[in-house]
Amino acid sequence: MAIEAADRNFRHWTSNVEGALKPGSDAHRSEMCRMFRETFNPYRPSVLDWPQLGPDALARIVSLPIWDIAVQTEGRARLRMAAYANIISEPDVREALALNAWEESRHKEVLSRMVAAYDIPLASEAPYVHPKDAEWAYLVTGYSECIDSFFAFGLFEIARRSGLFPPELIDTFEPVIQEECRHILLFANWVAWHRAKLSWWRRILFEGKVAAVWAFLGWERMRLARTLDADGNEHKQDNNFTVNGAQSLSSVQVGVRELITLCLAENERRFAGYDRRLLRPETVPKLAGFALRFMRAGKRNEHAPE
Repeated sequence: MAIEAADRNFRHWTSNVEGALKPGSDAHRSEMCRMFRETFNPYRPSVLDWPQLGPDALARIVSLPIWDIAVQTEGRARLRMAAYANIISEPDVREALALNAWEESRHKEVLSRMVAAYDIPLASEAPYVHPKDAEWAYLVTGYSECIDSFFAFGLFEIARRSGLFPPELIDTFEPVIQEECRHILLFANWVAWHRAKLSWWRRILFEGKVAAVWAFLGWERMRLARTLDADGNEHKQDNNFTVNGAQSLSSVQVGVRELITLCLAENERRFAGYDRRLLRPETVPKLAGFALRFMRAGKRNEHAPE
């Protein structure tokens, strides 16, 4: 019962404050932070069970080209969020971002324990570098998570429906996926709150920085990630797996239109339990919906997402 209650609180939250939560207002700031605190999920990676996998499922998991970059990304996210939290003057915002950083560290622990359980080889990690511009680093991390989480919602559902992975493994990663929903919900509301608090000339500078972040992320996702490990060896990984990884998670063909449609549905479902007055990330879902208008529906596959 306690676990079920914690999971319910994790996925559903409504403010008891009446009226609109106007971005930039004290009420908006307070409630976005309270949402994040009160929906905290106390799961512990150390007690997670890793089910035994059959040869096919194990080979499929090991072959996914994401594990190095996934573990390293969570480590960088923790550092960047903690760095920005340290320069925030509002105590409740600082506390929320610090908790976000801690949860990113927990994600890294989950991934690290999983790759150890299944003997997935990882490159040695290069040292993390403290960001020189903490706000830039936080924006890159936040908007990157908005992109990756949108597609991860759909890919995770494809993996669940495929039946290629044990239900226990899907259940283990479910809270991690939902936690990413909370993270980008907090980020979207922080951006709106922060933007509204800026003077007109600082807002111009901020919007320029946001545009530069989107340009950087677009460039990053059009190339293979080339990274050096702690020993100086170069490793190439698909930095865009969340967009084109559907076929690695299913035994049937999943078209781009089917994937985007499912991502939109899952995005709506995962945010549905949180107060509608809190802003949702909009850029990626809007771009995805716009792209759908120009995609022809392919031949229906009975196993494709509905």
